[in-house]
Amino acid sequence: MKTTSFIYATLAAAGAMMTADAMASVTVTFTEPEKYADMPFSYFDKQRIMDDLQRHFDKLGASLPAGQDLKIEILDIDLAGRIDQTARAPLDLRILRGGADWPTITLRYKLESQGKVLKFGEERIADMAYLEGTNHYNTGESLRYEKQMLDRWFKKTLLPAKTGG
Repeated sequence: MKTTSFIYATLAAAGAMMTADAMASVTVTFTEPEKYADMPFSYFDKQRIMDDLQRHFDKLGASLPAGQDLKIEILDIDLAGRIDQTARAPLDLRILRGGADWPTITLRYKLESQGKVLKFGEERIADMAYLEGTNHYNTGESLRYEKQMLDRWFKKTLLPAKTGG
């Protein structure tokens, strides 16, 4: 009985390892974040934004076909809105006007499968109409405009085209 349990546990562990190997992976690096066009002043707020973007790219990467690896290098970030310099608050206060304050992220990407490069490039992703239309992220969601912009870019650029049939 103990031998049978051991065999099942071993097979389950091997299956989990094979599944993990087949899953898509995402690696995000932030190149010189201290030089980004628009980031919060505090180290902790900057880190929170980078962590949030990392988690979002991980979530997007889960929709890639198994076995694909995505490498993203963030070169610059300009968040939606502008920081209100007159506000005396413990956190940065962002004012969203819908003018020349749209979110922009410049990145380099490479999508690979089994060592073969499928897609690569460098892009400046921007959403000039970020306050127009419907945003499917909640009002309180951190980086909701940036996430929606990245969702559109990811779907258009990296996901395989759907075939009719």
